[in-house]
This record gives sequence, structure tokens and C-alpha cells, in this order.
Amino acid sequence: MIPQRVSLITLGAINLPKLRQFYQSFGWQETEMSSDNYCAFKTAGVILSLFPLEELEKDSGVKISRSPDTYQAVALAINVDEPNQVDSMIETIRGLGGEILREPSDAFWGGRTAYFADPENNLWEVAWNPSSVFDERGAMISF
Repeated sequence: MIPQRVSLITLGAINLPKLRQFYQSFGWQETEMSSDNYCAFKTAGVILSLFPLEELEKDSGVKISRSPDTYQAVALAINVDEPNQVDSMIETIRGLGGEILREPSDAFWGGRTAYFADPENNLWEVAWNPSSVFDERGAMISF
């Protein structure tokens, strides 16, 4: 049986120092696993790691087609406790140099949502879902 969990998300970084600085500007702290060639941030539910794209290719044994000019086909999400937090987070991210792709708006499913891209065009959603439940660490356990 395969455990039903996501433990680690790794983004293949084209420019690791620039991407690392962007997430540090959120106030996110790196874990003790970080080094000059690898970066990891502990979040409420998973570890977000940044790994040089060339090293990810070596590690996985596959060639990864990636351009800094295209958006990636995966969206990560930061879910918040209150609808007004979507708006305030997007303003903070805008001030930190994140590209706002979709301004905050009410969603058809009853929540509030917005999208931004990091400096390497990884997609992020900031969302409030009125039925989301978080555990004591802030990890989403249902939505």
C-alpha cells in the first residue's frame, strides 16, 4: 500500500540564489538541511525544496524541458484562514516582486482566490475556502 501523503515538493531552480531569496523574503526560514546548492523550507504540511535544475535532471535521470519564459503546469497553494488574508498576502507578494497573475476575487465555489508566479514562473494560488479545516500546525486536513 502506498501512503496517502505528499511529504516534499521540489522545484527545479534555474537560478537557485534568486529563487531562494524570493522565498526568504516571505519570512520563510530554511531548514538545517539547506546548503549553498540546495534549499529547503519547512511549511505546515510539506517541505518545499529548491534544487538546481541540472542537479534534478541528474538525480531523476531525465531531461527536464523548462524555460524561464513559460509558466509551469503545476500550481502550489497557500490556503489562509480568512478571506481578507488573500488580498493582504497578494499585496505583500506584489511588493516582494511576485508577478500577480490573477487579482483576488470571489470564487465560484464560495471562497476567495488569487494567483501569482515566483521569479521562475512557478504558479501559486492564495485561497480562502470557508470549509477548510487546519490542524494545530496549520496543515490543511480537509477542504
